[in-house]
Amino acid sequence: MLAAMPPTPTPTPAPGAPRVRERGDACPGALRLHSADDGHLARLRLPAGRLTARQVEVLAHAAETLGDGRISVTSRGNAELRGLAGDCGAELAALLAEAGLLPSPTHERVRNIVASPAAGLDGLGAADVQLWARELDERLCAAPWAAALSGRFLFVLDDGRGDVTGLGGDVTLVAVAPGAALLRLGDRTVRVAAADAPRAALAAARAFLTAAREAGTGAWRVRELPEGSGVDVRAALTTAGIAAEPVREPLPPHGAPPALAPGPIGPSSLHVLAPLGRFTAGRLRALLPADEVRFTPWRGAVVVGADPGRLPDLEAHGLITRPDSPWAGVSACTGRPGCAKSLADVRADAVPGRPGLPVHYSGCERRCGHPHGDWVDVLAAPGGGYLVDGAPVPRTDLTPAVTTARTAPRTAPRTTR
Repeated sequence: MLAAMPPTPTPTPAPGAPRVRERGDACPGALRLHSADDGHLARLRLPAGRLTARQVEVLAHAAETLGDGRISVTSRGNAELRGLAGDCGAELAALLAEAGLLPSPTHERVRNIVASPAAGLDGLGAADVQLWARELDERLCAAPWAAALSGRFLFVLDDGRGDVTGLGGDVTLVAVAPGAALLRLGDRTVRVAAADAPRAALAAARAFLTAAREAGTGAWRVRELPEGSGVDVRAALTTAGIAAEPVREPLPPHGAPPALAPGPIGPSSLHVLAPLGRFTAGRLRALLPADEVRFTPWRGAVVVGADPGRLPDLEAHGLITRPDSPWAGVSACTGRPGCAKSLADVRADAVPGRPGLPVHYSGCERRCGHPHGDWVDVLAAPGGGYLVDGAPVPRTDLTPAVTTARTAPRTAPRTTR
C-alpha cells in the first residue's frame, strides 16, 4: 500500500543504555513516500546498485515527469527521487514495477545490498560478488520472514579488494581464495564456502531477527542490540545446512574503505561521479548505451560495457571522470529549500577545496548521508557561516578552510561526529 511518511523522531538512549525503538521503521521507500519541503521523496533500493539500460531510461523518465528531474545516489548506491507530488505514488509504482524495479512490494525497503562495484570487470577480487548480490536478492524477496528486517539493515558483499568492507554492514561477506567467503555479523566471523555465501548471509540476517525479538528493544541494526545479546550465527548456519568454521582473525574493524576512483575500469567499463551525488535525467541518460549501470556508494556510477574513450564526452555533461578533480569526494545533504531542518542551502554553498579527504556539507547536526571513515565535516551553523571540523568559518572563507582540512596531515582519524 502506498503511504506518505511523516517525519519520525529517533529517540536517543542515555549513555550506556541500549537503544529502544518504540516506533516502527519509517524509512522511506519506493512505495512509502516521505514528505519534505520540496515535495515527496521516494527511495528506490537497487541491490548492488545495478540498473539495466532500460531501467536507466525509466528512472530518468520518472524523475522528469514525476519529480524535479534529478536522481540522487545515496551512500548505499540506492536512488532517490525528490519533488514528487503526494498523489503520484500509484503512477510511480507502476513505472518501476513494469521495469522490474519492484520485484516484491512487501520487501522493497529491505533490499539493501552493497557489493564491490568493479567486481568481475578488472580481474581483481576473489569472486564476482555481483552474482552473489543477485542470488541474495532473489532469496531475500522469496523469504516472507525477511520483510520484518528494517529499511536500514545492510548487507555488504566485498570481492576481496576491501572497497566496501568498511561501509558498516550488518552482515558482511568477503570473498577469499580459494572458493571461500568470510561472513561477519557483529563481532563474530566465520568461514563458509563461496557457493553458500548468499544463503549464509540470509541465515545470519534471520539469526539477527531472532536475537532482536528476544532482546525486546526493537533493534533495527546489529549494533543496536543490547550488550550481551548473542547472535548465534553458527547455529543459524547449521540449521540452514551450511558448513561453517570460526575464524580466529576477524575481519578488519569498520574503517575508511578505499573509494573507487573515477576513470576507466578494465578494458570496457568506467566509473564516473555525479556532482554532489546528483544526476540530472540528462546526465543519467548520457551514460547510455551500456550493458548495465551500477550506482556506487561514492555517489557515482560504473558504466559496464562502455568505451572508456567516452570520458571527455561525459566531462562535457558535467560528470566527474578524473581522480584529480577537486570535486571528487565532495558530497552534501539536501539542505535548503528541500529540508526544513537545514540551516543553509549547503549545495549552493559547497566548494571543493583541493583534492584530498572526502568532504561532506551538512545543513544540520544529523549530517544525513555523510561518508564512512575519515572525512571533513562542514556543518551549517546557526546565524550563518559553517563549522569546518568544529572550527567556525564564514561562508566567504570556505575555500581555504576546506582546502586546509582536506590536505592537512592528521594525527588520528576523525570518524565520529
